[in-house]
Amino acid sequence: MEYSKALSDFCAELTYEDIPDDVVHKAKLCILDYLANVYGSLKLDAVKGVASYVKSLKGPDEATCVGLGFKSGIHNAAFVNGTAAEAIESQDGLRFGGNHPGTAVIPTAFAVAERLSGERKVSGKDVITAIVAGYEAADRPAAAMHPRHTLSGFLPTGTTGTFGAAVAAAKLMGFDPEKMSSALGNAGYILPVSMAEQLMGGYTVKIVQGGQAASAGITAAFLSDAGITGMPNVFEGTQLGGGFCKITTDFDPAYERITDRLGEHYTIMDIYFKPYTACRHTHGAAQATLELKGEKDFGPGDVEKVNVFTYGIGVIAVGKGVKENDSIVNAQFSIPYVVSVTIADNDLGPEQLTEKRLSDKSLIDFTKKVKVDYDDAINKMYPEKTASRVEITLKNGEVIKNHVEIPKGDPRDPMEAEDLAAKIKRFAQEKVEADLDGLIEATLKLESVSDIREVAKLME
Repeated sequence: MEYSKALSDFCAELTYEDIPDDVVHKAKLCILDYLANVYGSLKLDAVKGVASYVKSLKGPDEATCVGLGFKSGIHNAAFVNGTAAEAIESQDGLRFGGNHPGTAVIPTAFAVAERLSGERKVSGKDVITAIVAGYEAADRPAAAMHPRHTLSGFLPTGTTGTFGAAVAAAKLMGFDPEKMSSALGNAGYILPVSMAEQLMGGYTVKIVQGGQAASAGITAAFLSDAGITGMPNVFEGTQLGGGFCKITTDFDPAYERITDRLGEHYTIMDIYFKPYTACRHTHGAAQATLELKGEKDFGPGDVEKVNVFTYGIGVIAVGKGVKENDSIVNAQFSIPYVVSVTIADNDLGPEQLTEKRLSDKSLIDFTKKVKVDYDDAINKMYPEKTASRVEITLKNGEVIKNHVEIPKGDPRDPMEAEDLAAKIKRFAQEKVEADLDGLIEATLKLESVSDIREVAKLME
């Protein structure tokens, strides 16, 4: 089976008319979520640093740097927008692939669409089609390697996200199957390594993975347009055993996932959204804690200890605590921090994951009361369910408990348009509400937009 060719041909031949209405709607929801996450990240020192660097590069005014008040070249705009979309750790994700495609695909689609609109009008339908195809190209190889790709040391948002970005750019450029194949092949050669250990160590370079994938994907597509060729069987490789999926895992990939129900089931429909600004593995604990807070009035001073029970990968990925002077990445991937700040603030949004909030010594001290343990029954539910149980012992001896099996935002308990509109307004508090209303309305009617620059202007 030529898995790479099948996916490449499908992406090249996909038209807007082929896409079911519910898939179109989901793509628009992904854009709303992307915008919320970009706006919510702009107050982070790490994002301010990246934005300052990108602004200093100057360059052509080709594409909007969302919420930053300036434009830049398509590579730089996609890089800073993808970085901001990733940084607050509230980005969309695919449970079956462990990746976050929106942070690479969507900034690419808008940046390239803006540039091409200088030559010809690029419509909202064009952008939707590019995004849907891009999610297919990012999600399917990620699923073929999940979870061994991450366990082998890679972050799929950066690696497979580059395939998605390349396809999104290629769709907008009108590539035929041959050029599309080279765009994917080129992406497999130049994509970032995206070391998972950088994330586990809490290093803030982790936040650039979506932006780097977007920039590299644009390069891959434009190189193809310039006649640079890449291997047509980039995922499975040849008899030499050098295909991307093989060399980045320590087991035989499930290649059939690349083509499973291709054209019948769109992977964007499996995408979850996050109501909270932390790793998805923390969300069951966060939601359980917030629900307990809604039932009973208590704060940090009332708590003796907290026990959180979750599945094995959750313990490994987010079971660790935090200490003074840790980074925002450490906090985003820490159940003890997430539960502690949720108890203290009764919220888990952008304000709870800033460098300033993380500098609160009393909050860091409280995290030592939170213990994370493996639970066999919960582990048996994974990956079908990402469940967690929270047990809080109060100083008066009372024990309150809550169990969440499917955190909010999963397609089985979805966030709808109104939820994502509220998320944008909650995360973009410094923007005028009327401007946000206009942007939300334009996004939800994107298929009727004849020139994508009309929407891009609302993102400034």
